[in-house]
Amino acid sequence: MLRRTCALLAVRRARGLATRPVFYYNDVWEFPLPENHRFPMAKYRLVREALQAEGVAAAFEPSPLASLRDLTTTHCRAYCERFVGGELTAAENRNIGFPWSPAGVNRALSSTGGTVAAARAVADARRAGGGLRVAGHVAGGTHHAFFDRGEGFCVFSDIAVAANVLLRDYGDVVEKILVVDVDVHQGNGNAQLFEGETAVTTFSMHCDGNYFSEKRASDVDVEVPVGAGDGEYLRLLKSYVQMLAGGGADVVFLQAGVDPSEHDRLGKLRLTADGLRRRNKLLLDAFLRKGSSVVVTMGGGYPKNLDPASPEYRAIVEAHADVYRAMSRSRGPGHTK
Repeated sequence: MLRRTCALLAVRRARGLATRPVFYYNDVWEFPLPENHRFPMAKYRLVREALQAEGVAAAFEPSPLASLRDLTTTHCRAYCERFVGGELTAAENRNIGFPWSPAGVNRALSSTGGTVAAARAVADARRAGGGLRVAGHVAGGTHHAFFDRGEGFCVFSDIAVAANVLLRDYGDVVEKILVVDVDVHQGNGNAQLFEGETAVTTFSMHCDGNYFSEKRASDVDVEVPVGAGDGEYLRLLKSYVQMLAGGGADVVFLQAGVDPSEHDRLGKLRLTADGLRRRNKLLLDAFLRKGSSVVVTMGGGYPKNLDPASPEYRAIVEAHADVYRAMSRSRGPGHTK
């Protein structure tokens, strides 16, 4: 039944009939981490369950595993094969931040595959002449992965792979791509991967006190002062929105990390839940009004308390869920509420 439903949705999207966002999710590939590991793995499942429980107007589909053919549009074949085969060194795995396991391989492949699937969904609709304008992945945003190595909980760059798949397979309808990264950390991996690529513009707006590795130059980098709150942050973002939205991108990838939140353990900004919601709406509305299709990924969000039942953890889950709630309400002219 699930396979038949997914096939019908794919047909409707190809015909440009489906307008509800489609959200891919990869928490089916959740894998156990060592005790006291700082990565909040449970948040992906909790976000998806919260959205489904409240009846968000979207179709939910499990994330497929990325293929080697797609991964190597972006990453070194030898690195991809070594990771999948469990042949990375202990130092390489430490730099990524996860212990290697077969389950972890599937999670990394689905973290990329879901973003590729979301990108294909909006590109298919563009090719059909209408329909789906926004799609999302309740995961992804792995913007610290480089050509032949990973770091910062990022094995592969899901956004870079998805963008390169679109340029390879949808050149008739996708010529210009914009990557908008509003995670609290700079999108250094994507900056390096798209260096010199004229079809892709990279924009990263991040805290100037949250660098943990080497900075790479995006096409546009905006550094936000430590401690900035809603007013300062949103004024700075608004000063760039017209330029970004007016660039004529066919597809915009929005890395919507919520680690600028005042509740985040690693971030050094002080945005409230309302400030993050205003950020999300500002960006989605601007791009959709200009005719771009939008693919949203999750990105960072690190609760101060790692107990999923704690108020601190729930605050991060709610901030992530708000991103997808905004998507379900923003479907372009005539649909934005």
